[in-house]
Amino acid sequence: MARYLDPKNDLVFKKIFGHHPALLKSFLNAILPLPDDCVIESLTYLSPESVPELAALKNSIVDVRCCDNHGRHFIVEMQLQWTGDFIKRMLFNTAATYVRQLEKGKKYEHLSPVYGLALLDDTFTSEEKWFHHYRMANVHDGSKNLDDIQLVLIELPKFKPNNIVGKKLTVLWLRFLKEIKDGTEVIDPSLFEVEEIKEALRLLEVASYNAAELLAYDQRWDVVSSERTLISGKFAEGKAEGKAEERNTLVMNMHHEGLLMKQICTIAKLSQDEVQKIIEAAECSQIT
Repeated sequence: MARYLDPKNDLVFKKIFGHHPALLKSFLNAILPLPDDCVIESLTYLSPESVPELAALKNSIVDVRCCDNHGRHFIVEMQLQWTGDFIKRMLFNTAATYVRQLEKGKKYEHLSPVYGLALLDDTFTSEEKWFHHYRMANVHDGSKNLDDIQLVLIELPKFKPNNIVGKKLTVLWLRFLKEIKDGTEVIDPSLFEVEEIKEALRLLEVASYNAAELLAYDQRWDVVSSERTLISGKFAEGKAEGKAEERNTLVMNMHHEGLLMKQICTIAKLSQDEVQKIIEAAECSQIT
């Protein structure tokens, strides 16, 4: 029985989508909100570009870049850990790719659309919606859009097959990414029905990798795990700092309104000594 690797891992994701244009073409046609008459017919890979790194997040982002027969550019990113500035980085990448198309002496009419697709093994919203499509729209008339730069973000943990009706290929590709984990041995037969996904599954088999590649695969997960721990700690620290700041502001507002010490302590749920220290610290900072 075959054993499979996780397609979201850096080494595996690039092996599948960064070296097999037919698989990437099938995937993008299934996932991106392209008009029916604008499907991708062929792809050419682009050289990696220098992009800014996210703070404390250097190894859990994988990107594959390509352009199609219509001249459109695509940036595909696999993001294992959400950070607040990721969408800005993604917007920067797509905008920079859009600008770099225009060689010296050429006219703006030669610019082609750029699509940024981010597959997130994490969540960044509390809503149930898992598919997020961004493009520039007229604030007075939503039917008028500027489509040259578009972003698509997919929260894989929220995706469920019954979320989509009538788009079998989309469902199968997203199931391929979400359901197959490290060490998976049993694959739903429906995933083998599409030739491109069947080939991608073959590239997921442990037997397709040598010892050095498998070691690199494991090392990637170790790095990602460390980054997740680091970011989780920073997030918790940030939340604690935010709560302390809110509490201090509340105390000082009540103090300036002339509330009695006993009232401030009761509302803020702090001792008299704690309230006094907040007031003294605030007054001291104003003096300095």
